[in-house]
Amino acid sequence: MYTEITAAELDSQLKEGKSINLIDVREPDEWQEGHIKEARSIPLSELQERLNELKQGDQDIVLICRSGGRSGKACDFLHAQGYKVVNVAGGMLQWPGEVAFGE
Repeated sequence: MYTEITAAELDSQLKEGKSINLIDVREPDEWQEGHIKEARSIPLSELQERLNELKQGDQDIVLICRSGGRSGKACDFLHAQGYKVVNVAGGMLQWPGEVAFGE
């Protein structure tokens, strides 16, 4: 199993300057409509082909989507592959922080 954090907890950690390996698994059109500036976009549909981009090291991989469902699926998949993952419960719908737009 993997752990979960809330969007507010993620926002607090980023504001404290914590380095977070944050992956947004939404599709490109959703990403362009608004995302967390510290995140990287790797859509769930491309995750399996782009595992080499995840940068594990000692850091957990924190996954976010619109509501927490797709990122939960990504967590299930990556956890089964041996990655240390954290799901952002509530996803971008619960995100209280600033949002970046475009690419």
